[in-house]
Amino acid sequence: MKKKYNLNIVADENMVGVPELFSHFGKIRFLSGRDITANDVEFADVLLVRSVTRVDKDLLEGSSVRFVGSATIGVDHIDQIYLRQEGIRFAYAPGCNAAAVVQYVFSALCKLCPDWELKTVGIVGCGNVGNLLRNKLLALDVSCRVYDPFLPSEEGDELDNLNHVAQCDIVTVHTPLTLDGPHPTAKMIDQKVINEMKEGALLINAGRGEVIDSEALLERLKFGKSLKVALDVWESEPNINVELMEKIDLATPHIAGYSVDGKRSGTAMIYSEFLTWMEVSASRKTQIDIEPKLIDLGESSTLAECILKSYDITIDDRSMRSLIKSVSSSTGNAEAFDHLRKVYPERRDFTGTAVTKGGLNMNQEVKNKIASLGFLV
Repeated sequence: MKKKYNLNIVADENMVGVPELFSHFGKIRFLSGRDITANDVEFADVLLVRSVTRVDKDLLEGSSVRFVGSATIGVDHIDQIYLRQEGIRFAYAPGCNAAAVVQYVFSALCKLCPDWELKTVGIVGCGNVGNLLRNKLLALDVSCRVYDPFLPSEEGDELDNLNHVAQCDIVTVHTPLTLDGPHPTAKMIDQKVINEMKEGALLINAGRGEVIDSEALLERLKFGKSLKVALDVWESEPNINVELMEKIDLATPHIAGYSVDGKRSGTAMIYSEFLTWMEVSASRKTQIDIEPKLIDLGESSTLAECILKSYDITIDDRSMRSLIKSVSSSTGNAEAFDHLRKVYPERRDFTGTAVTKGGLNMNQEVKNKIASLGFLV
């Protein structure tokens, strides 16, 4: 006879796969992540969140929460010190959506720098996302430079200092947000770094908005040498700087990691930790099966065509600009930003994308390249 559980679970409504995995353990109440309050979690045993919910003493004090799971790769929204002090178990999902963010970067490269395979890419932050991106680029014989002060020098010859990396043809940022320690990342891409970027360079930020000094970036775009920019993350989300949005080339509402594959992986990772906390056998299913997305490619398809067939970043850019421009206040902008995330269409990353039979006759070099990116060929 199966053991019955009666936990009260509060979960962000944008999390994928929660009913399939957690419903056996009790009643689940879904709420907007940004709107979860202390009253909502007062009698909850389990809290499941994404990056928009600040989890700290103000939220949890006096509640019955004993397990917090964040289906995210970052933890700057979690007061881990408080959780440890209160004996609250915490789990998160490092690397869960790394493949999706890498897909986002490649789509931006194809749109803003068509000859990116011939350029040098500077990667700021070489954790789960940055390292995966580096490996994919190196597999395609693309020159890379990396800045990450936490990596040992033996990691590779391409390790470098920030100022040198900032002078690459393409700079893509993938650091968490940290405010203290030996290498804080808040506004690390400051006016000096931004002004050192070469004319016509491409800057991509799919890490945390506060890592870039938005005012310095806006000043460069308004008065300095030309710079191409793609931003997925913003200072003071969801209250984004609309003037900055209008100046950059690609603007998206913090959805770089929003593939179905990444979301499901994030939920599954915290579920696995939840089972350990519950002292339940790990033999219970911890993954959510899903069929790959099929894309139709022709024999003459190029690498860029394959990437953009999988995910075209300009669709998200147009959606964001259209909705933001349709509202007339900062409050409306914030609501529009969150709405875009809430209703984000199903997207599969490279690892969840399969090429149909027609595409199997494409150029072998292209086929090898998309296979190295993770396509199912």
